[in-house]
Amino acid sequence: MGASQITELIRAYQGGEKDAFDRVVPLVYDELRRLARRHLRRGPRGHTLDTTGLVHEAYMKLAGADGLKLKDRGHLLAVSARAMRQVLVDHARARFRQKRGAGQGALEIDDDLPAETTGPEWLLDLDRILGRLRARDEQLVQVFECRFFGGFSEAETADALGLSLRSVQRAFMRARAWLRTELVSGRQERNSD
Repeated sequence: MGASQITELIRAYQGGEKDAFDRVVPLVYDELRRLARRHLRRGPRGHTLDTTGLVHEAYMKLAGADGLKLKDRGHLLAVSARAMRQVLVDHARARFRQKRGAGQGALEIDDDLPAETTGPEWLLDLDRILGRLRARDEQLVQVFECRFFGGFSEAETADALGLSLRSVQRAFMRARAWLRTELVSGRQERNSD
């Protein structure tokens, strides 16, 4: 699996050769499974998706997307990490609708960044908060998604997003700080009701 072969297929896909996407996926399949395992480890317990299911649903989401713009292998993995998060959020929404009124677990964003994940509600909270952050700064969300959901290193994130290493470090610190602030204010609002 050469990086040049992957880049060549991505260029062919961007050039209008739609089946090139289907040919590139098997070349990065092991990496997609690694991403899916990380998502599932950080996600709520008790969901019905397994690693293979998450990879396949993310693939379907990407393959059906109109105007999907990809640059290279790293960018494909970053876009796949976002698609996996969206699949998990969709599943969490469906489960939450089924058990509306259930207790809500707290989401903690600490230095190590896993969250307390007692159910699908935490993922919905995180998705809402990331939506608000995206409206303010898309790049902070992209960096956070790569690092937190994708499990990318700082260098992998910089490569995938075309940023400097220092920019990734600053963006990740800013995103975490913003998320902490939002979580604290949201918890205070819930406690005052």
